[in-house]
Amino acid sequence: MTDVHFFHGAGEGAFAADAPLAESLAEHLGSGFRIQMPRLPEEDGPGDELWIAAIREAIDQASSPAVVVGHSAGGYLLVKCLATRSFTTRVEGICLIAAPFPGGTPEWSFEGFDLPSDLDRRLPAGATVLLYASADDETVPFSHRDRYAAAIPSAITRATTGGHQLSDGLAAVAADIRDLVYRADR
Repeated sequence: MTDVHFFHGAGEGAFAADAPLAESLAEHLGSGFRIQMPRLPEEDGPGDELWIAAIREAIDQASSPAVVVGHSAGGYLLVKCLATRSFTTRVEGICLIAAPFPGGTPEWSFEGFDLPSDLDRRLPAGATVLLYASADDETVPFSHRDRYAAAIPSAITRATTGGHQLSDGLAAVAADIRDLVYRADR
């Protein structure tokens, strides 16, 4: 059984808004995967440290190896957590969906919104990083995916559709996760 932890975005009602994404992922992954979607604290105005502590706790409670998925601000804080904390659980895959990149565009530039300059070297050793973004996303510009790709040169990039909430579901993400877990088991 592979644990997959899905971390929702921020904003009022974000947990409920992202629940269909986690459900889509579970549906497309099928048996052999256990999807967890912890409710992160203060979804309307999360402080980095509060969310990072909750994300770290969730990952440390997962079975090894785990796959972690973050949507929007949940993706940004997931990758920040992975780059700044150590873990007892081995992380096999990191999937960032529509994650904002600090300074990626003027509206995403503000104090405290940052990542280490050596992000790629700080992520868990051996973890595959997959980056997803939709050209029709009106919340986080598509170019942010490419900023992550520049910061993490080994990352695999994917273009999706369906705006910020990927209205077509997470079939592509599930296919990548299944492939990742299959390769790891060989």
